[in-house]
Amino acid sequence: MSTKHAKAAEKFLENPVMAAWHNETLWMVRAKRDKMSKEVPEWEELRDKACALKLYSNSHLEELLLEFEKNATANGAIVHWAKDAEEYRAIVYEILSSHGVKHFVKSKSMLAEECELNPFLIEKGIDVVESDLGERILQLMNLAPSHIVLPAIHIKREQVGELFEKEMGTEKGNFDPTYLTHAARKSLRNIFLNAEAAMTGANFAVASTGDIVVCTNEGNADMGTSCPTLNIAAFGMEKIVPDMEALGVFTRLLARSATGQPITTYTSQYRNPREGGEYHIIIVDNGRSALLAHPDHIKTLNCIRCGACMNTCPVYRRSGGYSYTYFIPGPIGINLGMAHDPEKYYDNLSACSLCMSCSDVCPAKVDLAEQIYKWRQDLDKIGKANTGKKIMSGGMKVLMDHPALFNAALWAAPAVNHLPRFIKYNDLDAWGKGRELPEFASEPFNEMWKKNKVQGKEENK
Repeated sequence: MSTKHAKAAEKFLENPVMAAWHNETLWMVRAKRDKMSKEVPEWEELRDKACALKLYSNSHLEELLLEFEKNATANGAIVHWAKDAEEYRAIVYEILSSHGVKHFVKSKSMLAEECELNPFLIEKGIDVVESDLGERILQLMNLAPSHIVLPAIHIKREQVGELFEKEMGTEKGNFDPTYLTHAARKSLRNIFLNAEAAMTGANFAVASTGDIVVCTNEGNADMGTSCPTLNIAAFGMEKIVPDMEALGVFTRLLARSATGQPITTYTSQYRNPREGGEYHIIIVDNGRSALLAHPDHIKTLNCIRCGACMNTCPVYRRSGGYSYTYFIPGPIGINLGMAHDPEKYYDNLSACSLCMSCSDVCPAKVDLAEQIYKWRQDLDKIGKANTGKKIMSGGMKVLMDHPALFNAALWAAPAVNHLPRFIKYNDLDAWGKGRELPEFASEPFNEMWKKNKVQGKEENK
């Protein structure tokens, strides 16, 4: 298996203070999620319903998406379909260029990141501005998000203060979060007022009404849809939900799982174009429908992008978002990357301890860790299995299949305690590269158990 993730993680860990802060901050968000979930008596029932609703929606995509198109069109929206990233970018550009748009404002959209929309539009001469505060910080720093909900979680406020000094002329050395937020809001307000078009993603799309639902804590999506008369929304087809009742299940789970809030500050539903304006909705596939042919991995489409799996993952918390090669990190990113291109993103599979915590916290019950395990079993088929691990696994199988060999190995094991370090710690010992091997007991557990069993019989006579 590739060592790309391990090497990138080593770089992240070169700053132990930052690494500790990253770990503790995300665990704090996980703890808030736990507290919130315990305040909802029917929490597990909601998770079961969310899972069932997602499985239903994803097995009825054609029916629900056509129903959505029909209702959205009746509401006055213009609906487009994109089979892949190229079509998605082309549709957005066609809408903007046909209206002569040069200033374009966006709220956070991982779909736009997935399809590399920003660099495409910028290359075409359109000024694209991210309006989510975290995304705006990263855009000014020319960095990608390191988390799907908290995109700039790895950036300290001191760094933001220095950035804003340069970009917005803020006070030198002032990195008070409230002050910096006000400075960003002032800067963005002018951008909103002068933008010729705005775009949002979608947390959910409601088939029965044609509504787009966007959940934010900053209100930036609402500013975008309130100022320009030309608006665009785009969503991956798995975001479809059947009706308002189903939407209620997901909105009760989303914020609690993502940030430990009862609900996001703004949960906005968009239905009609502004008076005298246009509202375009783009439904994007980009490989999602292909997942329906993989029963072992179909639950990946259940994901509601809350980020809870990242907040709980011990590997992500201690290695950072940039240690992954797929644009979405953490457990869900590992699975999405493999579904998208296994030969390109197989290296991320090593970034999992199979502790199952991600599966335990997922609000829509995506079997994240179980899927990672299954992807690992396929590595040999695509020629990406680690040769050393294959040899070691083959040797262990022989040992486990032959009790006499196994017991002989147990008997000889204590001799390892006295071997020189250069023999014990070599390229075959991946565990020993970052840890000390445990001491082997002088007596195997098998022998101890047999003696205790005999001794117990003697005492009971």
